[in-house]
Amino acid sequence: MAPSSSFPIRKIPIPVEGIETLFGSFDENLKNFELLFNVEIRTHGNELLVEGLATDIDKLAGLVEQLGILLRNGYDFAKGDVKRAARLVAQDPAVDLADYFLRGMMIPLGKRRVMPKSINQRKYLDAIEQYDIVFGIGPAGTGKTYLAMAEAVSFLVGKKVSRIVLARPAVEAGEKLGFLPGDLQDKVNPYLRPLYDALYDMLDVNKVERLLDRGVIEIAPIAFMRGRTLNDAFVILDEAQNTTSEQMKMFLTRLGFGSKAVITGDITQIDLPSGRVSGLVEAMDIVRRISGIAFVTFDDRDVVRHGLVQQIVKAYDGFSNGSVSGEVVNQSVSSVGKPWPSVVPDRDS
Repeated sequence: MAPSSSFPIRKIPIPVEGIETLFGSFDENLKNFELLFNVEIRTHGNELLVEGLATDIDKLAGLVEQLGILLRNGYDFAKGDVKRAARLVAQDPAVDLADYFLRGMMIPLGKRRVMPKSINQRKYLDAIEQYDIVFGIGPAGTGKTYLAMAEAVSFLVGKKVSRIVLARPAVEAGEKLGFLPGDLQDKVNPYLRPLYDALYDMLDVNKVERLLDRGVIEIAPIAFMRGRTLNDAFVILDEAQNTTSEQMKMFLTRLGFGSKAVITGDITQIDLPSGRVSGLVEAMDIVRRISGIAFVTFDDRDVVRHGLVQQIVKAYDGFSNGSVSGEVVNQSVSSVGKPWPSVVPDRDS
């Protein structure tokens, strides 16, 4: 949206060393700034001439200042970093970009640097560091599982735990395991493939295979957790919305000494048979006020897949809440489909 010409024009200085980084290819970053901050931008030498509301220009000025600090500190911006920084400032003008770009998680012996890409992702990582049990709830593509896996690998390599246990219910797509070909491992492997994919993305294939062979990393259906006590382990339960009430209680009571658990799920994608209560939805009511347990909720702003995925998630959320193409329709909406507030309890409470 182009602001009215009645708005005063304000000059924002650009760090000399960062003009190419700030502008982007064919000024794509500047165009993105205009959309995010609802301003109009022209360039003049080492200055941006910005027209818009004072509050919006303040946000943009803060962004440019922080980007300049990162550049002076030697941060090497990768493709998409400036856009990500702009989204973070648009979400929270008080955000400290250095906390995201310089405090990123480097997985030793791994392949890549893993960094939070949204405000909620930072809250999520901080919660995992601080609490023994963390629930990450939100739509697909928000990094719930990937970030939890990155933390698990980091804990393992840093010798904070001695093993990783990854669990998942095997009920998606309405298929019955008995009708699938192969032995038990062959039947459940397709359901566990996303967990393998994340591991191979973070560690060398040979390293993963050795850790799996030694039992240091274990990937199994949640049914295999029954009767066990998991000590000194980083445990992740993925797709938890497809657990039954009994399975969720069983999983939460497996946690032993020196262990940490992360439970991820999307309560809008429940594949349980009709009439069965989701263990995740039930747990959100039962354990959310227990000290030492944190809930972090993601939304469409946290989606880090293809740009269209964010729009698709937002469209489905609007439909579930009774809004279609901007119009409100009269229909009852189950509480299961409503957004759940982020709850990260005060450690002193």
